[in-house]
Amino acid sequence: MRGSAHEIGQLTEATAHSHGPNDWEIIERVVAGQTRWFETLIERHKGLVARIVGAKVPHEDAPEVAHKVFIAAFESLAGYRPVAPFENWLATLAVRACCDYWRQRQRRREIPQAALSEEQLAWLEAAAAQDAGARSMAGFEAHDLLDWALGRLSPQDRMALTLLHIEGRSVAEAAELMGCSGANVKVRAFRARKRLRDVIAGEIDHRGV
Repeated sequence: MRGSAHEIGQLTEATAHSHGPNDWEIIERVVAGQTRWFETLIERHKGLVARIVGAKVPHEDAPEVAHKVFIAAFESLAGYRPVAPFENWLATLAVRACCDYWRQRQRRREIPQAALSEEQLAWLEAAAAQDAGARSMAGFEAHDLLDWALGRLSPQDRMALTLLHIEGRSVAEAAELMGCSGANVKVRAFRARKRLRDVIAGEIDHRGV
């Protein structure tokens, strides 16, 4: 899924309901103790969270991660200030939850290490013949290869690469979502792409392709 500031702006407009309280009014009610209103926030923004999480974690685990996003939002709601749209704040929590997901899987050593098919190996050979840079990134959008390759990156490097080169977000958007500087995002994305090149070369050497 590709996201942008424009799309987030459209989502913001879509949730500017003509009837009922706006997001900030609901947040004030929840913080004041009327916690049942939080269900309204969930209903309004569950689609946004589902799209973000669904693009970054395995399908079968996406509902649980999305649930954790809303738990984190509820627990930190008192700290939200309407400087930026609520959707932006919630999207940041969603991206961080995805990073946490991959971090936990790495700790449990659950990153998939499945063997590649002959077709995938053929793709690797073709990719290695190129620069294995921007032109070959499109090939990595095939889900099996994407999971295989990204599974060998750190959670933060994986997220930087996903946001910039797969979802097509700007450096500024990725930095906001990841809660770090633009320079940090650039370094992580550069490192991640180098790691992917090394992974491709290593796999080809190992298989003797």
